[in-house]
Amino acid sequence: MRTGKALIADIRRARPGPGALAFWWLGQHSFVLKLAGRTIYLDPFLSELPGRTVPPVLAPSDITNADIVTGSHDHSDHIDRPVWPQIAAASGEALFVAPQLILDRGLPRELGMKKKRFVALDDAVRAELGGVRITGVAAAHERLDVDRHTGLHPYLGYVIEGAGCRVYHAGDTCRYEGLESRLKSFGRFDVVFLPINGRDARRLAGGCIGNMTYQEAVDLAGEIGARVAVATHFEMFAMNSEDPRKFVDYMKVKFPKVVPLIPRHTRRVTVRRGARPTVAAR
Repeated sequence: MRTGKALIADIRRARPGPGALAFWWLGQHSFVLKLAGRTIYLDPFLSELPGRTVPPVLAPSDITNADIVTGSHDHSDHIDRPVWPQIAAASGEALFVAPQLILDRGLPRELGMKKKRFVALDDAVRAELGGVRITGVAAAHERLDVDRHTGLHPYLGYVIEGAGCRVYHAGDTCRYEGLESRLKSFGRFDVVFLPINGRDARRLAGGCIGNMTYQEAVDLAGEIGARVAVATHFEMFAMNSEDPRKFVDYMKVKFPKVVPLIPRHTRRVTVRRGARPTVAAR
């Protein structure tokens, strides 16, 4: 497994052209996505929190290649507060995408980062960032929890488009009425990153807010006609996990035209339109 500077070197070497993208799984819901010549860190979770079963594969200071960093919501495994200022220092031109509600509540000040480094999104709000378009999609982390004063959303997923490719990083979400139709309005997705860890009373009582079950993730991917569906958010914490093989088995039976994928830490996956995804040997 590549880590540290070796992983960064592999990311730099990748040159997906038009109609192609590459990604690397960092664990939990964290990915590096490369498309349209841009390197995008999706919810990078790199802090040594107690209980994590997979150690961080990168130090924040290693990340000298970030163009865009996204945070889907203000939980430590999605907006890793100690890490963001360090990435900002290592990648001096990187922009940080986050829900407007969180930015309005003072996240830049609390992190000691300049406001100009941030891009605020909300549901159906989009930004054009150097050949990449990112659009916010409301996420229901068990609930939508829309702010009653502003109408803004604390949890988002992101639709990322560039070089003829379309990707959905769901953030933490359950299915809710209207999500499928919102996603269908974008057109067909090349890759969707979907949490599968589910939810139950035990976890919710302990303060662990839930996500889609693997069955719900399969149904969403199948019903929007995704080409490749990647299971995420299933291995980092023992009390909040799921077996991703169930996701794969269910997808193969119910939606055989969708390619289900269990990612492997730091393995490069390349997706080209009209071809099955390819996974690096190591």
